[in-house]
Amino acid sequence: MLGPQSSLVMYDEEYQRILLLLERLLRESNSKVIFLVDKNGQLIAATGETAHLDTTSLASLTAGNIAATGGLAKLIGEKEFSILFHEGEKDNIHISIVGGRVILVVIFDQRSSLGLVRLRVKKASIELATVFEELAHKSERESSSTSVPSPFAEITDDDIDNLFN
Repeated sequence: MLGPQSSLVMYDEEYQRILLLLERLLRESNSKVIFLVDKNGQLIAATGETAHLDTTSLASLTAGNIAATGGLAKLIGEKEFSILFHEGEKDNIHISIVGGRVILVVIFDQRSSLGLVRLRVKKASIELATVFEELAHKSERESSSTSVPSPFAEITDDDIDNLFN
């Protein structure tokens, strides 16, 4: 689960690295579209034939799919299903959780195969997980060095009661 990391800040340097990894995965897996989504359903990045797709809805529905199958997993005693596969008439969708933080979605057709996609996704997932781990550390360093105390930190419950009485 994303947990406290769900508020990660995306820096341009890491975003460009992520895009390069997704573009390489697109080529090496011979896929049509690849996108990366956080577990809240927010699109992080997309590459490939995205012009005809509603990537916002796809991102949201993918996160919902992960949440639903997470519920199924818990019912049978699993932590989660880290890989999902949907086979269609023309297109297939391979969904995987990367580093427990984000969802990698690969859409492919008959030009590729599930075996090739799984092989390439496995390699790319390791690299993406590394980028997100570095991003989490960078985000922590930035927030701890620039943390500004909240203007509400000194307000007590008594102060609030006095204000409304």
